[in-house]
Amino acid sequence: MSTEEHILVIPESVIDAIGVIDGFESDVDRFLLPILASDQLSFQPRTPMETDPSFKQLIPYVLLEWTESDGTKKLFTYTRGGGGGEKRLHAKRSVGIGGHISREDAADGANPYTTGMHREIEEEIQLRSHYQETQEGLIYDPSNEVGMVHLGVVHRFVLESPEVQSNEADLAEGGFVSIEELKADIEQLETWSQLAIKALY
Repeated sequence: MSTEEHILVIPESVIDAIGVIDGFESDVDRFLLPILASDQLSFQPRTPMETDPSFKQLIPYVLLEWTESDGTKKLFTYTRGGGGGEKRLHAKRSVGIGGHISREDAADGANPYTTGMHREIEEEIQLRSHYQETQEGLIYDPSNEVGMVHLGVVHRFVLESPEVQSNEADLAEGGFVSIEELKADIEQLETWSQLAIKALY
């Protein structure tokens, strides 16, 4: 029997003490700095955490943005496949790469959040382009079961070239799609992607 993955969580009370996040929150530092510095961050078994809204799982959510020579902004977009991962999100289009931060990401005194984000990116895609990274906001959407237990941290990677490929069958039909097309078809996207696009573009 494999030991269960332990994932990075923060008590809801820590977030509530800072303020309210409803949908997209652009003031990253106000929330994220105290959350990542909190002595109440911990790694907990994933299964009970998926149904316990008194803890929020920290999830890096990375948008890969690339601009065509004619100025058309595009985001890397994919369909969540039927492999592993979050069953409750299947068949929705997404513009966010990322996932849970695991206890293993804290090995050797590493920063677990940053380490975990880059591990997730490397698992999901091959990113060969140079990029500029910014943290853009936090997403909390308590309108559904998945959203109630996750706190998304939105990162934007502005790429120099569109050199991105999916690594996993889970990321089907991966490719760059213009912001205009994504907005026109926004109902096809998972909620976090909708919130991020509306807030950032």
